[in-house]
Amino acid sequence: MNLVICLLATRQFVTADKIRASVAGYQDSASPEAFSRMFERDKSELRDLGVPLETGPAPGYTSAEGYRINLEAYALPEIDLTSEESAAVAIALRLLESPEMTSAAQGAVLKLRAAGVAVDQESASVFTALPTRSRGSEPAVETVLSAIEDGRVIRFEHRPAPNAPFATRTIEPWGVVTRDGRWYVVGHDVDRNAPRTFRLSRIAEPVVALDPKGVVHKPAGVDLREIVGRAVGPAGVSGTATVWIREGRAQGVRRLGKQVRSASVGGEAGTVFEVPVRSREWLARLIAGYGADAVVLEPEALRADVISRLAVAAEAGL
Repeated sequence: MNLVICLLATRQFVTADKIRASVAGYQDSASPEAFSRMFERDKSELRDLGVPLETGPAPGYTSAEGYRINLEAYALPEIDLTSEESAAVAIALRLLESPEMTSAAQGAVLKLRAAGVAVDQESASVFTALPTRSRGSEPAVETVLSAIEDGRVIRFEHRPAPNAPFATRTIEPWGVVTRDGRWYVVGHDVDRNAPRTFRLSRIAEPVVALDPKGVVHKPAGVDLREIVGRAVGPAGVSGTATVWIREGRAQGVRRLGKQVRSASVGGEAGTVFEVPVRSREWLARLIAGYGADAVVLEPEALRADVISRLAVAAEAGL
């Protein structure tokens, strides 16, 4: 993953020496020979996975070979995922947004810049645009997933609404479900003796996993998504947003919407898109990740949410 982040952050060919100095894990290799073995192994693994790794002349060198990932070949076409595949991708994204991964990605990009490698801002922003907390991080998810794996009861403080008081809940967790950009844990509420759904962002840390292990099992035939659907209401589009996008930027937002007209903002050429809003929170995180390349024109609530997230990033010095 660290090597992929490094090679996606630039359109230049990067030499092996610069990769060794920039990518977490390679600096600790005991010798050039040890690094060479690690690097050859990782290149073979990436190619086996279908990652389009290319070789070519590195800028500023007469004979040194460099490496990069072909961005056009790397991008996925439009795909459909099953419920199980969607859940797996959601967990992977949550882990990618962990402080450890964010810190490693930011460090790699900074080292590439320091080494004189031209970093592609569009690609780098995917990994380093905002601190984890501003992207809707829900720290409880790791503890909850571990408890589900171990079959343990959990206890936590939860509030049903942002301004409601916290109450202690004890549940036998059956699984975690994502819906409209939000995370929910589903399980048997011990105190109420009934299935219940809890939004993870409204759970206060710490979440306590109780002993013993192996006492919680999801009942056969239980559909977690159906339970969440009954609790939070039907999914779907809840409106549209009007977003201005700088020319050639914010491809993630472009793919979601429909082009309306050409327009300039602050003297910069761009295009206005109408984007469906299925989750305001998720869309605000996505748009904020593109910084000044994507500007919400309407609705005002979404615009304020994006500005708030950018303010958090600015205070963090990003």
